[in-house]
Amino acid sequence: MWKVRDDEPQYAFLKEPAPREVNFYEAPIDLIARSGGAVPAGREMFINEEPGVGSNPNRNKQHAFHFTADNCIGCHACEAACSEKNDNPAHISFRSVGYVEGGTYPDFRRMNISMACNHCDDPVCLKGCPTRAYTKHVEYGAVLQDPETCFGCGYCTWVCPYNAPQLDPIKGQVSKCNMCVDRLEVNLKPACVSACLGNALNFGVVEDLPENREQAKLSIPGFPDPAITHPNIRFQQTRNMPDEVTRPDGMPVKYHKAEDGQYRPVVDQKKGVEKKWSLKKLSSRENPLVIFTLVSQTALGAFFLSFLGAEFGVDALVQLRDSVMYVPLIAVAVGLAGLGMLMSATHLGKPLRAYRGFNNLRHSPVCREGLGMLLFMVFGGLHLLAMLPENPVFISWLGEWGQYRGLATVFAYLALISGGVGLYYMYRCYRIPARPFWNHWQTGSAFVGSSVTLGGLLVAVMGLPTLLFIGGDAGALMGIVLAGVVVGSVIELIGLWRHAADMNLANNEGSVSHYVQSTLFGKSYWLRNGLLGANALLAGVMLLFGMEVTGTGLVLLASLLLSALVVATIGRALFYVLVVPTTMPGAFFWKNKDFEEHAKEIGLANLPQVGVVAHGH
Repeated sequence: MWKVRDDEPQYAFLKEPAPREVNFYEAPIDLIARSGGAVPAGREMFINEEPGVGSNPNRNKQHAFHFTADNCIGCHACEAACSEKNDNPAHISFRSVGYVEGGTYPDFRRMNISMACNHCDDPVCLKGCPTRAYTKHVEYGAVLQDPETCFGCGYCTWVCPYNAPQLDPIKGQVSKCNMCVDRLEVNLKPACVSACLGNALNFGVVEDLPENREQAKLSIPGFPDPAITHPNIRFQQTRNMPDEVTRPDGMPVKYHKAEDGQYRPVVDQKKGVEKKWSLKKLSSRENPLVIFTLVSQTALGAFFLSFLGAEFGVDALVQLRDSVMYVPLIAVAVGLAGLGMLMSATHLGKPLRAYRGFNNLRHSPVCREGLGMLLFMVFGGLHLLAMLPENPVFISWLGEWGQYRGLATVFAYLALISGGVGLYYMYRCYRIPARPFWNHWQTGSAFVGSSVTLGGLLVAVMGLPTLLFIGGDAGALMGIVLAGVVVGSVIELIGLWRHAADMNLANNEGSVSHYVQSTLFGKSYWLRNGLLGANALLAGVMLLFGMEVTGTGLVLLASLLLSALVVATIGRALFYVLVVPTTMPGAFFWKNKDFEEHAKEIGLANLPQVGVVAHGH
């Protein structure tokens, strides 16, 4: 328990709330009632590993922060108090103060925003976390996270709109605001609230207005859509702001006041309009995920094509299945899936905890994606083993062991189902409201298009030499692969066309991502698009003219393969580096990615007090 000082000032204590039964979202404020009585009142929380129950009479009611924007002077005392209490290093801050500004001299206005975890009614971090490191407690409604359960995937930092979970790149794990539940247990307000100099921050039972406050608004300029998570924070802002306000950080976002009085994000052309290559900037912390998604989709595409084609009686693929190269082809597909899973694990801050990635199958798409791909590998491997006794090389080495074609077929269909589930949830992982650039069906079209194109080309690489050697119908296989390149490329092109059109009209962070895509990465973006269109055209022409599997045909096919790899690599790298989350505004130095990049370039990041560090894994 927190030790209460004898001279604790009165303002540090929580006040008795006025009775309210439901919050703004019509959810019961009494959390025992909200749980249907499933959780008993008066249970111990074992705060700091200490038993006992505190004296707070409202411990089973949902609590919330109240922020009065007019009072915040941007002193950062709340940040300092929070970091001191939680013993955070300089590069981690559970509470951050940013601001928006607008107007012209002499009527220039600035509004500070202090933000931490909002302990939401619908905590997307809890649902997204694959390790179940998050729990929403009936005590105070606190959403608590256990860093020792976390394996550092960072998915909670993707889905949270408020920058609340903090991924420590040195420790490789996430931590966040814990609502100071140890202080709440003894009826004290959180440390950040008690430290606030301007009486801007307050805290208590949700919907209970602090003293001398008259508003409990759901949002202010710069605050993401509360419909995403139903956050437990309320605002007062009586001072008018200009119709358009900007951010001091490098994010090319500004906020425009709509007819309904709400401020919504629009593009701020801070990056200029010049088209650049920015090839070095395509590399990011998410590089392992670039590899994971691409090799996994290639593996699925190759397996689907080779097995289903033979099942449906396509002569060229039947010949390939009956050849010595079918087992190596399946082995490569399963191996690529394994490589993808390995790269996914290396992306973790704590790779040795990867086994925890299946703990939240009930909610987390990350768990379902991983399980689907793992089962694909298992059943694909069993299919390979069942087909092995039919392989001529195996027979020449070990003799005939019989045939298990029926069993092999069962395992193959199980692999197809598992792989389909894995691919679907790979797509669902990125349908995140807090990242509008991803939250579009084009993500699915990109994943499917890559599977069809790259999977077909892998089959061509291994199948065409085989059929040429055994006198099979290599021309038919080449036609199938070329048709796959056309279909896959067209699927991707349609998705990119509609995505660009929708992002241009979206007036949200997705529009901002598309602006950056068209300027800072403009040349790389159009190179990818041009090559994608050229691939579809070249494959179509080769298919139309019945290109033979000769020197010219093989050279053109090799060119298609190289071009497809370039398209896939640039496209997937852009996918990760371009996304702009519905993030809270930063300051000129703090929580400003442009400043962080500058500090790393000039060596300022070597000073630990600057609060900028490189990712350590």
